[in-house]
Amino acid sequence: MSGQNDKPITAKEFMDELWRYRRGSISRRHFLGVTGLGMATAVLAGAMPMLRPRRALAAGELGDTLNFTTWPNYFAQENLDNFTKETGVNINVSVFGSNEEMLAKLQAGGTGWDVFVPTNYTISTYQGLGIIEPLDLSRLPNFDESTHDARFIGEAKIDGKIWAVPKDWGTTGYVVNTAKVNGEMTTWKEFWDRTRHDLTGRVMVHDYQLTTIGNALKYFGYSFNSIDPKELADAEKLLIDAKPHLFGINSDYQPSIRNGDAWASVAWTGDATQLRRDMPEIVYVLGKEGGEIWTDFYAIPKEAPHKDAAYAFVNYMLDPEVNAREVQAHGYPSTDSKTNALVPQEMLSNPILYPAAELLSNLEFGAAATLTDPLRAEIMARFKSA
Repeated sequence: MSGQNDKPITAKEFMDELWRYRRGSISRRHFLGVTGLGMATAVLAGAMPMLRPRRALAAGELGDTLNFTTWPNYFAQENLDNFTKETGVNINVSVFGSNEEMLAKLQAGGTGWDVFVPTNYTISTYQGLGIIEPLDLSRLPNFDESTHDARFIGEAKIDGKIWAVPKDWGTTGYVVNTAKVNGEMTTWKEFWDRTRHDLTGRVMVHDYQLTTIGNALKYFGYSFNSIDPKELADAEKLLIDAKPHLFGINSDYQPSIRNGDAWASVAWTGDATQLRRDMPEIVYVLGKEGGEIWTDFYAIPKEAPHKDAAYAFVNYMLDPEVNAREVQAHGYPSTDSKTNALVPQEMLSNPILYPAAELLSNLEFGAAATLTDPLRAEIMARFKSA
């Protein structure tokens, strides 16, 4: 029997590759190619069920459309293209800048979304509103709860059922262009003070109340998730004071950082990774006062019009080999140990992706109450219109 290069494969090598495949460390396509079993799969499938094509990727059964809603700069186009090639399903991508936008669209109905990417603190709200339903894990063979860090999956498990599966995790800090900005910045106090002084007209914040209000709260040492009226009043005063000094309010801030219009911005892990990859002068700061740590998930709306394609897509994206390509493209760390085993070591040791423990210790996961808190929504609206 021969492999991809027509070289004989030994019995030991075959068993090693089989073991890697069964653990999910390599894809089915890779296994069949390396072992030379591609042409023999149909015959062997009866004796080796793990070689049967996964129903979720059977071309022709899934329709021709998938509507995928996600965040800016947050997927590897190569993976989407490969999924289309394997299944015939064309992917329409919509990009949103906040969980509030996603929730409002889904509550209004008629989105046509098949898969969307909510953040950890929103899942209980979606579950309570009946927008999502428990996932049929038999249709997601690439998801193995035991290989995911428990702290990153907890909020998707309600009443013993899984309602969404982890995409990746990260932090919220800010990026600084050190070629333009003098002096080191290490705190949220410095971020907001310098926005109103020497960095005026050069700073961006998210169009997203959780992070923008949350990091204004950190200026005062308050909880990132506070819904206390007095504390929120202090945050609003800071935001209104800072508004005239901002370059912009936009969750897709990479273009402005890259072209030099903005010199600093509230930022997520992967954007910082992508920016620094191309612009070594960019640094990523987790304010010493604290801030946000989060997990994003793949979720399927209850009313998804192409549910078979949705399950197929999520399962495909959870394949460790596919997911490793995803991590390398967008720079957000995976929660899955099988994926991490395939990610280059230089990424695993990157302090943007994996900050030091002392920087993580002050970070908070978003709280469900912030998503629908009317006062936080009002403050964000007043800030944007000021």
